[in-house]
Amino acid sequence: MPSDTGKQLTIIAMSGGVDSAVASAILLEKGINLVGITMKVWESEPGQTLSAKNCCTVESAESAGQVAQKLGFAHYTINVQEKFRQEVIAPFVAEYLAGRTPNPCVPCNGAVKFDYLFEHGLKYGAQRVATGHYARISTFLGFKTIFRGLDRNKDQSYFLYSIDPSRIGQIDFPLGEMTKTETREKARSLGLSVAEKPESQEICFVPDGDFGKIIDQQSGQHAITKGPIKNMAGKILGHHKGIAYYTVGQRKGLGISNTNPLYIKEIIADQNCIIVAEKHEIFSRALIAEKMNWFVPPEEIIDLPVTARIRYRHEDAPCRFSINPDKTITVEFEEEQMAVAPGQAVVLYSGLILNLHGASSWRYLMRAVIGRSKISSGGTNQFIFSAINALLKISCFSATIMQFCSAMISFM
Repeated sequence: MPSDTGKQLTIIAMSGGVDSAVASAILLEKGINLVGITMKVWESEPGQTLSAKNCCTVESAESAGQVAQKLGFAHYTINVQEKFRQEVIAPFVAEYLAGRTPNPCVPCNGAVKFDYLFEHGLKYGAQRVATGHYARISTFLGFKTIFRGLDRNKDQSYFLYSIDPSRIGQIDFPLGEMTKTETREKARSLGLSVAEKPESQEICFVPDGDFGKIIDQQSGQHAITKGPIKNMAGKILGHHKGIAYYTVGQRKGLGISNTNPLYIKEIIADQNCIIVAEKHEIFSRALIAEKMNWFVPPEEIIDLPVTARIRYRHEDAPCRFSINPDKTITVEFEEEQMAVAPGQAVVLYSGLILNLHGASSWRYLMRAVIGRSKISSGGTNQFIFSAINALLKISCFSATIMQFCSAMISFM
C-alpha cells in the first residue's frame, strides 16, 4: 500500500513503455501523488518467442516497476486475465466467427483498463485515473468529452470511445499536448531506461499474428475451416483457409487470379463464404452502427458538421448522421468510403483538424463557425498553439459498425 494514504491519489496505468513513464513524471512534477498499476492480461505460451514490440509481457511489468522505483512512487502488478478473457478475448473470437472485424483495443480500454482501474483505485483512495494516451479531456458544448491529441500522428482518441462518459472528468491524459518526439526527449532528460523502447504494435494475445490459432484455442472447437471464395455472380474462384484470416477490403493473400485485382467485399459467416469484387465495387455511401456511446447528447450535435473515422488510420470523412427508431444510427458520407468493415468502430468527430508539427495539411471542418480553410505549419509555433487551442473542439462520439449500405443515399 502507498505510504501517503492521507493525500488524494491518482492511479497511473503503466504499460512498461515510454509513454506511461513520461506521463507519470509529468504528474509527479505537478505534485500529484501516484500509484502505478500494470495489468497482467495475458499469459504467453511456454517457449513462445516475443519481441520488444509485444505489450503486456513480464518484461513490460518489470520495466514499469523500474520506472516507478526511479521516480519514487509505489507500483503494483494486478492479474486481470479472467476479466480480459471475458471482456476482450471472448467477444473477439465471437466476432471473427461471425465474419466481422473487431478491434480488441477498444473494449480493453473501456471495460478492462479504465473500469477496472477506477474500481481498483478505490482500495487506495484514488479518485482519478491517468494514462499515457495521446488524447485530451476538455469541454464541448458544456459537456466533458474526449478531444484529439495535438500530435496528429499519435492521436489515440479513436481507441478511447468506449470509456464511460460519467468518468471523463476523472481522467488525465498528460501527453495530450505533446508529440512522441517530445515524450522521448523528456524520457532521456529524466534518464529513464525506457526512453528508446519501441512501441508495441501486435495484439497482445495474438503475438504471432495467427488469428485462426487463437480462435481455435479459445472457441474450444475446430472453428476455422476452408470455404469458397466467390465473385458477385456466385462463381467459385478459389478457396479460403478460414474466414478468421480475412477482412473486408483485403486484397493480398487470397490465392486467386483475375484480370483486375479483387478485394474482399463481404464475409458470409453462416455459409463460410467470402465474396470478392473489383475495387470500385467495395465502396459504400453509408453505414449503420449500434451501441452508441455519447459523450455529448446527440440532439446537441446532430446539426453540426461532423467527420467519421471508420478505422484507426482512416482519414476523417465528412458525413452526417441520423438516429434510427431502434437507437442505431445511420452515417451518410459526402463521398463513398472504401472497405467499411462490420465489427469495426466508427467514431464521429466535430471540430478542428490542423497541422502543427509539419505533417500534411489538415482541414478545418467547423464550417458553421468560421467556414472552410486550410492550416499548415512547418513546425511547432507557440503562438499558433495558444491561438488555435482556444478554438480546438474535437469531440468524439462513437459506435460499432453493424453493416454498410452500398446503394447511393441522397443528401437533403
